[in-house]
Amino acid sequence: MTEPLNHHEALFYVMVASSAVDRAMTDDEFARIGEMVSNLPVFADCDEEGLVKAAEACGKILSADDGLQQVVQLVREALPEKLRETAYCVALEVAAADRLVRPGEIFFLDMLGDALGLDRTTTAAFERCIRARNMTL
Repeated sequence: MTEPLNHHEALFYVMVASSAVDRAMTDDEFARIGEMVSNLPVFADCDEEGLVKAAEACGKILSADDGLQQVVQLVREALPEKLRETAYCVALEVAAADRLVRPGEIFFLDMLGDALGLDRTTTAAFERCIRARNMTL
């Protein structure tokens, strides 16, 4: 049985899964993950070495047939309600990093939003905001 995740690990699992779900982990996605870990207040006191271990553990889980469901369940169990919107937003940021949100990423975002109990109005607002934030001319 997998040990419970702390909130940093859970958020990191979300970012790794969002990047890995379509089997096309891009440099832009990795860069966005690094930016968020470096800049978001929720990661201010995290152990970056622990995040590397979390990425490896998440990758191992994702390689299982039901890996995506396992990751979502672990994240749901680990996150307090006040960080569930944050989890959705960081997943969305990673998915949008290369400016092409693929079907697998959309599937994961829908699954995550449902598992975290986020209503469709809330997720749509986040999606719209991140789309506007990543817009180019």
